[in-house]
Amino acid sequence: MHPSPLTVSTPGRICLFGEHQDYLGLPVIAAAISRRVQISATATPDKQVRLELPDIGAEDVFDLTDSPLVYQHDRDYFRSAINVLRREGFSFSRGIQGEIHGNIPINAGTSSSSALLISWLNVLTRLADQPEQLPATRLAELAYVAEVLEFGEPGGMMDHYSTAVGNLIYLNSQPSIQLQSLRPALGSFVLGDSSEPKDTIGILGRVKGGMLRIMERLNAEIPAFSLHTTTAEEVAPFRHLFTADEFTLLLGNIDNRDILREALTIVQAPELNHKAFGRLLYRHQTNLREAQRISTPKIDRMLDAALEAGAYGGKINGSGGGGCMFAYAPEQPDKVAEAIERAGGKAYVIHVDEGTRQETVPAFVTN
Repeated sequence: MHPSPLTVSTPGRICLFGEHQDYLGLPVIAAAISRRVQISATATPDKQVRLELPDIGAEDVFDLTDSPLVYQHDRDYFRSAINVLRREGFSFSRGIQGEIHGNIPINAGTSSSSALLISWLNVLTRLADQPEQLPATRLAELAYVAEVLEFGEPGGMMDHYSTAVGNLIYLNSQPSIQLQSLRPALGSFVLGDSSEPKDTIGILGRVKGGMLRIMERLNAEIPAFSLHTTTAEEVAPFRHLFTADEFTLLLGNIDNRDILREALTIVQAPELNHKAFGRLLYRHQTNLREAQRISTPKIDRMLDAALEAGAYGGKINGSGGGGCMFAYAPEQPDKVAEAIERAGGKAYVIHVDEGTRQETVPAFVTN
C-alpha cells in the first residue's frame, strides 16, 4: 500500500487568443489558471477503484478485474484513462482509493474535465505496478486519447496541453504539434462565471460547420486560398458568394488569426505591454461577439462592467453561448471582480499558474 496519500493537482485554463480557431488548423495561446482539481489517493490491496467526489455529492466505485473496463456513461473518464493506460503497457494489480476536490467552475469553458483527467492520469501512472512520473506533454497526449478519441468527441488538444504543461502555451497543431512555453510577466485576471448553460455542440455545428463550408467555396474560387495566409483584401472580390453573416464570419476568422500573431509578439517581448495585451483581448472579443456570435447579453454586460472598473480588456472564454468570461486586470482586480458581480456574474481573481504537479499541502480552498 502506498505509505501516505499521493496528492496531485491540475489547473483549469483560459483561452487568451485563437478561440474557435484550433479546429480550423490555426494556433492558439492559452493560459493555465490558479483554480485547480486535486486528487488525493492511495493504493489498496483489493482490485477496486473507489473515488469520492464530495464537492458534487457523488462517488464512483468499480472493479479493475475487467479488461477493458466497460463504460457506464458518456465521458466515463475514470475508466477510459485506465483502458488507455493498459493499452500503453501499464498494469494495476492493486486498487485505488481517492478523494477529489476542485474549485474550477464546472461546464463553464474553463477545462474542468481536462484538469480532472490529467490529475487522474498523473495519479494512475504513479500508482501503477511499474510507477512512472510522465512528462506533462505525455500526460496531455494520453488525456486527449482518453477524453476525445475514446468517445469520438469533437475538440483539439489545447485543453490537455494547457492544463498539463501550465503557464502560457502557444500551440500549433499543423502540420504537426508545435508547443512553445511562454512566461510573460502577466498580472491578475478576473474570471467571471455567468452561470448560463452552454450549448457547445450547437455552437460548434453553426460556427465550425459554417466556416468549413465557407472555406470549401473559397477553395473552389481561389486555388491558393489558405486560412493561414490569405488576407481580407484577397477575399473581398468574392463577397457576392456569401450571405452577410457568412462573410462577416470569414473576416472575423481572418482578423482573429492576425490578432493572435500580434499577441504572440507582445507576450514574447522583453517587456510586456499590458495595455496593448488587453486591447487585443477585447478586439478578439468583438469578433467573437459580432462574427462568431458566441457571446451573450449577460457576458457583454459583465465585460462592460469590468472595463468600466479598470480592466484593460477581456473576452468570453471557451465555446461560448454562456459559461465564463475573463478580464485582464493587473490593477485593482478586486474592484473589477466587484463590478462583474454587480453585473450578475460570480467572480474569481486568478493568475497564471503552474501545470499538473504533486502537492505536499492542499492546493486550494474550495470556495
